[in-house]
Amino acid sequence: MAESTFLGKALVTGAAGMLGSQVILGAPDGATVVGTDLTDASGVEIPGVDLADPAAVAALWEEHGPFDGIIHTAAYTAVDKAEEEPELALRVNGTACDVLAKQAAQSGIPLVLVSTDFVFDGHAKQPYKESDPVSPLSVYGRTKLAGETLAQAAHPTGTRIVRTQWLYGPRGKHFPRTMLELAKDRDHLKVVNDQVGSPTSTLELAPALWDVLGGGEAGVYHAACEGSCSWYDLAKATLELAGVEGVTVEPCTTDEFPRPAHRPAYSVLDCARLTALRGAPLAPWRDALGTYLGIEAQ
Repeated sequence: MAESTFLGKALVTGAAGMLGSQVILGAPDGATVVGTDLTDASGVEIPGVDLADPAAVAALWEEHGPFDGIIHTAAYTAVDKAEEEPELALRVNGTACDVLAKQAAQSGIPLVLVSTDFVFDGHAKQPYKESDPVSPLSVYGRTKLAGETLAQAAHPTGTRIVRTQWLYGPRGKHFPRTMLELAKDRDHLKVVNDQVGSPTSTLELAPALWDVLGGGEAGVYHAACEGSCSWYDLAKATLELAGVEGVTVEPCTTDEFPRPAHRPAYSVLDCARLTALRGAPLAPWRDALGTYLGIEAQ
């Protein structure tokens, strides 16, 4: 698989987050990176910027630019809380995409926008293609779709949307880490078995985002690890691969574990377009999980 062709100066948003931090750590040789987040963070140059404020973004360009590309990972990702804070979720997931896309269009540079499987309703029986109809079930899904739409309208020739799902990685809160934490105190876990997707490691996704920035065309890409499973399957695999014994995992239905936001029951993504661009798919989900757990155990 060819290395990313991006050799310029990139702005990475959400740089203190689970995905953004990995994007920065995985920057290709020859690339220069400036990271930004809502608040300043130590360890990497991360100025605090409100990306939904055009003046703040213009000031960021003035002080740290010019940039040759943007990878926009910042997002409002509290799926259930978004049901209570739709305006804030829309500002972060929608307005900020519009502001960044307009700045990118003005600068004549590509924008890679990370989106989600939550733009689909989950009624499909086979993996979703980029061209399949969208119909989000939640505030989170609707605001992420708004971000896609606004960015494409503002910068149609330069916006590259990358939809992904079920993210986990070395930093941040996520499902595998939660399962391992719960397993320390419990010998019995109950996990939903009727939602199916593709667990995706940031270790796999981050290089793909650089490839899309460096060599992709405008439009939508799906990016997830190969294969699919339920949350129950993922919980069992996490404990097994981590060598955790003495914990029973019991399947349950979504109705038995109600949440404020509706989730798509089936949201596996067809990633053929990304595979064609990169020359290889992302790793199978179980292999990627094993790699991540091996790093965590060190």
